[in-house]
Amino acid sequence: MKSNEIEKLINRLRDFSRERDWEQFHSPKNLVMALSSEAGELIEHFQWLSESESYLENNEETLTSVKEELADVFLYLIQISDKLGIDILECATKKIDLNAQKYPVSLSKGKATKYNKL
Repeated sequence: MKSNEIEKLINRLRDFSRERDWEQFHSPKNLVMALSSEAGELIEHFQWLSESESYLENNEETLTSVKEELADVFLYLIQISDKLGIDILECATKKIDLNAQKYPVSLSKGKATKYNKL
């Protein structure tokens, strides 16, 4: 199911790591730890914002930083899935399908209740 764009990105990441001899450091464990760090950096930008401020309207500086952190998180997710031989697009599609079953519209519309409490 991998799209051409994802495949290009995977190959570019592989080349980037190979050229720098960084593959030796890119075990799934290390990549997950790096992902967690990047997610934390993303969180920092929103930590003390109000709900309305979190949309980052008229806050170009923070929006630019958030874009970079989102890219870091996305790239680590792609690298982890590549190392484990997982088609991340297929997994995401299956997860949406599973969530549709766990959260039927008739029970969950307009609610933030976890599926096991619906």
